[in-house]
Amino acid sequence: RLVAERIRKVYGREAFVIPPPIDVNRFQMSLEIDDYYLVLSRLMPYKRIDLAIEACKRANRRLVIIGDGPDRARLEKLGDDRIEFLGRQPDSIVNYYLSRCRALLFPGEEDFGMAPLEANAAGRPVIAFRGGGAVETIEENLTGVFFDSPNGLALAEAIEKFESLRWNQHELRRHAEKFDRNVFAFRVLQFLGSVAPSSCADELLTGARLLSQNLSERVWPRLALVG
Repeated sequence: RLVAERIRKVYGREAFVIPPPIDVNRFQMSLEIDDYYLVLSRLMPYKRIDLAIEACKRANRRLVIIGDGPDRARLEKLGDDRIEFLGRQPDSIVNYYLSRCRALLFPGEEDFGMAPLEANAAGRPVIAFRGGGAVETIEENLTGVFFDSPNGLALAEAIEKFESLRWNQHELRRHAEKFDRNVFAFRVLQFLGSVAPSSCADELLTGARLLSQNLSERVWPRLALVG
């Protein structure tokens, strides 16, 4: 919706926006949850990682930060012994930490943002700033919680709220499945079938129907269909 509104404002045109995909099968859930929060991000000022550091210091919580970037030196100066910087890591290490964290912290504002859905695919909830694409990918109190002011105190309060709630790993993963790459391919084929010349439309729609047979029955009824 955010991207569609921007296109409407800048170009004066309506747009049908298909969210980018994630590969849900790349992520595994863990029965063991460790006592830390996670940031998974390029370390840039606009990502607002400093809010996550401040919040975890206020709440006396451990924070693991995976990622690298030009803001790392400044952020390291803000940390203490509760804040751990791991730098850039291979997928296997990312998946390990993602599946075992208490929650992913997402303090920045992105047009879409893949990390919250990747966390859900690993069975973990998200604590995010209420803005940008996060409001379209996070179901409040079901797949994550929001904070409304871009400061560390608000995020610390959201962490406290998060810890008072119960979370269902399988429900989190089912939510992520709505953005899986197979769903993405289905939506693309179906949209093309709705706008293509009639000579091509039937073949495209048939492809979409065949692809839909591979989708989870838990995902299929909840898809936003075209046409």
